[in-house]
Amino acid sequence: METKKTILDYETVHLDDENNAMIIIDQTQLPGKTELLTLTTAKQIWDAIYLLQVRGAPAIGVAAGYGIYLLAKQIVTEDYDAFYKEFKKQKEYLDSSRPTAVNLSWALNRMEAVVTANQDKSVAQIKQLLKEEAIEIQQEDIRVCKAIGENGLALVKPGDGILTHCNAGQLATSRYGTATAPIYLGHERGYEFRVYADETRPLLQGARLTAYELQSAGVNVTLICDSASSTVMRNGWIDAIFVGCDRVAANGDVANKVGTANVAAVAARYHIPMYVCAPTSTIDLNTPTGDQIKIEERPAEEVTEMWYEKRMAPDDVRVYNPAFDVTDHELIAGIVTEYGVAKAPYTESLKEIMAKKNA
Repeated sequence: METKKTILDYETVHLDDENNAMIIIDQTQLPGKTELLTLTTAKQIWDAIYLLQVRGAPAIGVAAGYGIYLLAKQIVTEDYDAFYKEFKKQKEYLDSSRPTAVNLSWALNRMEAVVTANQDKSVAQIKQLLKEEAIEIQQEDIRVCKAIGENGLALVKPGDGILTHCNAGQLATSRYGTATAPIYLGHERGYEFRVYADETRPLLQGARLTAYELQSAGVNVTLICDSASSTVMRNGWIDAIFVGCDRVAANGDVANKVGTANVAAVAARYHIPMYVCAPTSTIDLNTPTGDQIKIEERPAEEVTEMWYEKRMAPDDVRVYNPAFDVTDHELIAGIVTEYGVAKAPYTESLKEIMAKKNA
């Protein structure tokens, strides 16, 4: 009897090089429908990132790598200068799709470095090197997430209650996730965690994605409204909090899905450790504090109309819909990376983590 596929059996992002395409799961359709999108043009790739059809900092980085490679393949010239000029134009266009997630610019800059470091090679050779680099970005993501999972798992014990916010799971990465990586590894090893997932308004990534993928994996997961997080903490049901992030400032301030700062503040009240699971690709030592992180503001309709059969807010009411908030470093017990767990003072520990990476 054939085993039924779950959402975890699909790749979040993958390259179909033979057909000059990138294939993604359209996450805006989940959990009701598993739809794969084939992306071939710059506008399709830009839209997929902006519209959150592909989302999660690591997955955005992977999509950016494959996306700029596919667009580079379409440049018809053997002249390096002409190739690089068009490459730069396409890179800047993709980079404009999401301003907060540092993985987008990180991956695009990494791909550009391949172009500038190989000026002595033919355009055809550069395109091949871009393909290899994009594939390596994805393979590296898998290795990084597993390492984050191992480091995060060391911070909890079997039977613990864990709270998570938004989706930093497999759907946000290539495999394992970041914040969910300790949960998946613990589940494989019989830890029997009790996981609570915030629904995460207004786009419901917790309800539609995190609860869906954890349930598909057989994890003991309970969905809660964002406003119930304080109740489950006060009830003593939460032993640790794991969240992902889109950018880490040099002082340890973290930008993540809006609502994360609320969770952190309540966790501090109840003395529950909050851990941020952050690949080193999200650490931005050039940004001194969270005050310098540009926060993307999303359309008002996500609050007033999305998910409702009819509009659920007064016409013309003002709406403030930031996609992210900044959690102050004082509220964070540790930043879990693939090279270890950074602890306060983060201005020192994050430098040490990045030194390990560069070594």
